[in-house]
Amino acid sequence: MLTIHDQLLPYVAKLPERPASTVTLVVIHCTELPDLATAREYGERVLYEAGTGNSGHYYIDRDGSVYRYVPGTRVAHHVRGYNPQSIGIELVNRGRFPNWFDSRNQTMTEPYSEAQIGGLRELLAHLRTEYLSLQEIAGHEDLDTARVPASDDPGREVPRKLDPGPLFPWQEVLATSDLRRIGVHP
Repeated sequence: MLTIHDQLLPYVAKLPERPASTVTLVVIHCTELPDLATAREYGERVLYEAGTGNSGHYYIDRDGSVYRYVPGTRVAHHVRGYNPQSIGIELVNRGRFPNWFDSRNQTMTEPYSEAQIGGLRELLAHLRTEYLSLQEIAGHEDLDTARVPASDDPGREVPRKLDPGPLFPWQEVLATSDLRRIGVHP
């Protein structure tokens, strides 16, 4: 049975509202941070004039616990160009932390736990009942393909986003989600 722990961000009321019927896409992310507490700190940072910041809607810790930081009827800032119609799900994972853009640190090595993927599968099933227009799924890396100068060598470029990364079990998740994967992917 899925338990969702509500821990709404302090600025949630400042995020634009939207009807549930506009949610058609789920975007899978990894935090690229060491733990849930650090991800929370990043989510609470105010980055925009409106008094809001960057955050997913849901966070899934390594033990499979699911946390809601932003209700799905609010637009969260989690992926360029797709926020109005999407729900962002962040999986706690180190990714490339702390040297995200170092050209020598572009391999993600932390696997996702079975509990975490189990929590994700349960959350996706729940979201399909709550958002009847939800039909698509993508990884952050599928939708944000921008490249940036490497921090160790500005003459080289690295992907701005690599999440959820090569260790994410797409086939396992797609097999039970009844969602169609979109975006650029191999």
